[in-house]
Amino acid sequence: MLNFIEVFDVMQVEPSTGASVWTGVTGTRTALRRDGHMIDPKAVAYCPVDWLDERGYLDAERARRHPRPWGI
Repeated sequence: MLNFIEVFDVMQVEPSTGASVWTGVTGTRTALRRDGHMIDPKAVAYCPVDWLDERGYLDAERARRHPRPWGI
């Protein structure tokens, strides 16, 4: 059985339009709070714990090396 954890995208506000733009960073609730990012609890996703680095952020290289169980 895979061990999944909730993760959230780090978003920025585009100054010229006011639109939210993904920064390319995704992390756990703990990592985002620690680093001063706001969390939108409605924008939760889940990923295997094996995909996270030691800081609590999604590591794209680790995700590529691990199989995806359902097309996450």
